[in-house]
Order: sequence, then C-alpha cells, then structure tokens
Amino acid sequence: MLFKDILGQDHIKNHLTKSATAGRIPHAQLFVGPEGSGTLSMAIAYAQYILCGNIDQENTNGNEACNLKFGNFSHPDLHFVFPVATNDDVKKHPVSANFLVSWREFLHENPYGSLFDWYKKIGVEKKQGQIGVDEASEINKTLSLKAYEGGYKVMIVWMADKMNTAASNKLLKLLEEPPNKTVFILITEHLDDLLQTIISRCQVLDFIGISESVIAENLVSRENCDQNLALKIAHQSEGNYNKALHILKKDADEYPFEEWFIQWIRSAFKAKGNAAAILELVQWSETIAGLGREVQKQFLHYCIYFFRQALMANYQTEKLVFFEPTVSNFNLEKFAPFVDGSNINDIFKELETAIYHIERNGNSKIILTDLSIKLTRLIHKKQ
Repeated sequence: MLFKDILGQDHIKNHLTKSATAGRIPHAQLFVGPEGSGTLSMAIAYAQYILCGNIDQENTNGNEACNLKFGNFSHPDLHFVFPVATNDDVKKHPVSANFLVSWREFLHENPYGSLFDWYKKIGVEKKQGQIGVDEASEINKTLSLKAYEGGYKVMIVWMADKMNTAASNKLLKLLEEPPNKTVFILITEHLDDLLQTIISRCQVLDFIGISESVIAENLVSRENCDQNLALKIAHQSEGNYNKALHILKKDADEYPFEEWFIQWIRSAFKAKGNAAAILELVQWSETIAGLGREVQKQFLHYCIYFFRQALMANYQTEKLVFFEPTVSNFNLEKFAPFVDGSNINDIFKELETAIYHIERNGNSKIILTDLSIKLTRLIHKKQ
C-alpha cells in the first residue's frame, strides 16, 4: 500500500512517516474518521512503512521482499482483527483468522469499503458482527510469539468499537502492558462507543472527509469517469470515497432505501386523521422488520441523511443539498417545508433511538411501528 495511493490526509501521512523515521513509534494509535476517509488504507501503509524499514515517506525504498508481501497483505508480522459473525462456512466461535482469504479479497477490491460492505462480502449482512472474547484470546496467543522477521509486530483492529465488553477488557490489559516491539493500530468511526480507558492509552489521530476535488480527480484517473459526472458524484459523496464508488457503480440499487423512505413518508402524510392509513404504516414496518438488522440500521441512517437534506433545502442552502430524487412524482422542495427547526431534533432523536434498540436486538416490528407513528406526529408538527 503506497502512501501516494491514499486520497488526501497529507498532514497525517507526514506525521506518521516523519515520526517513524525518527524512531518515535507509539505502541498504540487510534485512527478516528468517517466512512470512506481512508483510515484502513493509512493503517496498512503505516504498518508497511514500519515493518519494511522504508524511508523518504514512501513504501518503495526499504526491504523489497517485505514490500512485495504487502502486495497481498500477507506479511507474517502484520495481523488483522475485524468484526465477524457465523455464516455458512463458520458455524461457531468465529474469529478473524477464519475469514482472512475473504478479508484480503475485500482489501484488494476496495480498501475504502464500509462495515456493511464487509458483512455483505462474508454473507452476514442480516446479522450483527462483533469482535468477541474468542478474538481477544487469539490476539493474546498471536502477540505472545516473537516477530517472524525479528522486528515489530503490528496489530490492526478495524472497527474497534465493535468489541464487546469482555474483548475490550482483554485488549485494555494488553495496551497497559504491551508485548515488546508491538504496535497496535485501532480504527473506529464512532469514538464514543469505545471504552474511555482504551482511548486514554492511545495516541488519537483524527481523519477528515476527503475534498471534492480529490474525489473527482481520482474518479477520473482510477475509474475512467467522465469529468462532469465525477464532479457531480464528488459533490454527492460528502467526502466519502466509498460512497462515491457506490454512486458511480450504482451499487446502492441493491436496497431501494429511497423508495422505502418515500413510501414511508407518503403513508405518514395520509395517516393524519385517517385511521385506515395506519395499516399502511404497520405493513411498511413489517416489510422493513423482515430484513436483517444491519440493513435496518443502514436504512435508518439513510433516513437521517434524507431529513438533513430536506432541512437544508427548506433553509435554502443549495450548496449543501446533494440529494437528487429518482422516485417518480417526488419533489424534495415540496417535502422540505415539513422539516424545520421545530421538529428536526425530535426526528433525529427518534431515529437514533430506533437504531440504538435495533442494535440491542429489540423487536424490529414494534420499534419501527412505534417510530412510524411518532414520525407521523412530528412531520405535522407546526412551527
């Protein structure tokens, strides 16, 4: 993984390479950034820089054999931990080592991929993956061994916020008493979901969204995208390169989130003073409840995005409105006046509460039906 292939984040590249060259390598670092900002790519490139003894701020000037191993993400002193769940091939006690072949394919396909993309890759998109206590035990075993090539060992923990309590406590002990010449790189999109004691033992690096110009430039050079289309997609992606790729390849069509949302909104409008329309909301809730929990969470996050875009349209901040409806007979400008300062905070609160309960295995049908009824009241709330 070359630093020049990582989009943006130049200040972080400079910090990591200069500190490594100077021999100032913290035993634990925490990369915090939104989806599609390149946290995982940066972690791999940094690990390569350390393990291969590279110099001059690029992964081309050190141990050539070592750099070749990173081409397949198969260096023996590079270890990965990521959320997993049981699937058709792994029936019980899933750990990252069971999925390494799929993981390397995933990294080759798109190192900017999201957690949901990973779940789809291993066929567990209807489940909620985690980093469990079995994984923590594997980490202990792995790091108790000496480095294969006699230098550092690097452990990359992707989506560290998915560790359960038992795994978090075991990792905390390792961070407090790290094995010699071991580097931990934890990656998260949700800093608040990590134990404060883990955060306090790491050097935190904050990643930002990628600029529109950088995304557009790379869509043209890497994906052979038309310049005008690239600029449009870059604007819609909101700094998320993974989202830009999905828009370009139209991967989002697999789950018609926009269609589901507009159906929901139309039913909510009809439900005012119309008891019969409540049945439509219940039927809609049953449909969404029949999907996997990860799909439900993705959809509710999409709803938050949609309401935010409606709010921006209502307040006439055109430069911040990225959404372009594809469902026929839906006009964002006509819907926008129903989303304003009087109800937006309550709408967000209800959606985030629903996500919280779905994550904790609440009854999806009850959660979504309750959310639908509350939404009906909120969008008719007068300013």
